[in-house]
Amino acid sequence: MVVKRKTVAVIGGGVSGLAAAKAFDERGHRVLGFERSHDFGGVWELSRSYPGVQTQSAKDLYCYTDHPMPDDWPEWPTGPLVHAYLHSYAEKHKLGPMFRLNTNVERMERCAKGGWTLSLETKGTRWSEYVDFVAVSTGQFSDKNIIKHAGRDGFVQSGGTVLHSSEYTDTAVLADKRVVVLGGSKSATDIAVSAVKAGASEVVWVYQKPMWRVPYYIGGLINFKHVLYMRAQELQFNAWGRTGLQKILEGLFRPLVWANFRALEMLLITQLGLRELHMIPEEPIEETVSCSTPVVTPGLFENLSAGAIKPIQGTFDRYEGKNIVMTTGDTVTADVAILAVGWKLGVPFLEETEKAKLIDEDGQYRVYRLSVNPDLPDMGFVGFNSSFCSVLSAEMVANWLVRYMDGQLENQPSESAMREDIDMTLAWKRTQRRAAKVYGGLCSAPFHFKHFDELLADMGASKLSHANPLSENFSYPDYKTYRECLASTPQYHAE
Repeated sequence: MVVKRKTVAVIGGGVSGLAAAKAFDERGHRVLGFERSHDFGGVWELSRSYPGVQTQSAKDLYCYTDHPMPDDWPEWPTGPLVHAYLHSYAEKHKLGPMFRLNTNVERMERCAKGGWTLSLETKGTRWSEYVDFVAVSTGQFSDKNIIKHAGRDGFVQSGGTVLHSSEYTDTAVLADKRVVVLGGSKSATDIAVSAVKAGASEVVWVYQKPMWRVPYYIGGLINFKHVLYMRAQELQFNAWGRTGLQKILEGLFRPLVWANFRALEMLLITQLGLRELHMIPEEPIEETVSCSTPVVTPGLFENLSAGAIKPIQGTFDRYEGKNIVMTTGDTVTADVAILAVGWKLGVPFLEETEKAKLIDEDGQYRVYRLSVNPDLPDMGFVGFNSSFCSVLSAEMVANWLVRYMDGQLENQPSESAMREDIDMTLAWKRTQRRAAKVYGGLCSAPFHFKHFDELLADMGASKLSHANPLSENFSYPDYKTYRECLASTPQYHAE
């Protein structure tokens, strides 16, 4: 069957957009990339990165399959290194000329003949572009989540400064200042530790509830990728679509699984001093692990124990002059408030009627393989399958999506099959694994292997795993293995 060459729009020039551009170009399609910033990188673009930011995943878990990070780079690369890495990937595959920077996609309109018309804007100039297919690659962290508490204007007028975490780019602004950081994510704890290092006169960290945090080295010895990222560990979580036999085995091994997770909790409680800090989470760790599970910022618990960072469990209620009043009743005088409250997930350029087909009332996305919706033809998502190895996840789903568009999947799904699968996975998220509802349900963690297994099987890969059973079950997702798996899929080129 001859595959017709198509014009494909790739929206976003970060990790996911670059993966999508490479995958669609490799199959012979014409790629039109649009990035609203002045540079590639997405969240790693330098003007969006706070001082000291680094990856949560090790470098061999945060790379494209054909482009590993240099051996002499640190295990967890810094933001500027990741930014340079993405540029090197774009240069390697000649992706730069495919993109228009400083270009906003304002609207997407469905065409009666198929495809979409994009309304575009750059520096005040507007025009339209018809494309056969759209790969939305804006990822999970596109627009700032802006929270405004009562009295904020008065706080600013009194000399206070309020910043979103992405606006904190210079440590000098915190020297000798009273700093309050709001949020429970790794970015919040990174910034709290950064404030101490910057010489802040006082640092207060405000978070809503204790959550399980994973140190880079569990027990101070074992890189956590060797513990939490292996298939044998993944099998202990309650995945979707389990067969009758799998459920029976789960019941038989439940006591051992329970003991394994309790031992892990006790190790973390002891290593991090959670009991002394009154920070033991209420929920079992196996019920909460997801894309929102943070890695421990180096120095966080040491500074908490030493009193250099004062924790308050609650959130902001309002500002009163230079004071911030918490929901707990605590009042903190501050010079700088940094809101590490994350990013808004959305597709603002889609019409409301189209969004209604995509997003349920509870915010859950109706997507098959975390990529496509049967009621929104000629479009798909790359990088919305967030994970602990997001670069690999984006590359895998980009390769799946181009084959889906071209009708080249070995398991090409029907619309009814997709709807049935979507309903099944949504029911699982809502009733059996509520942690999977984070980020609109667009998170494959901790089920990386299962997600990749499904994508590769759909693509008709002849190689699905490590040849060595021990490596397959007791190793983390290896980019070298997945490079071989992708190479084993049927190859073709559009004409």
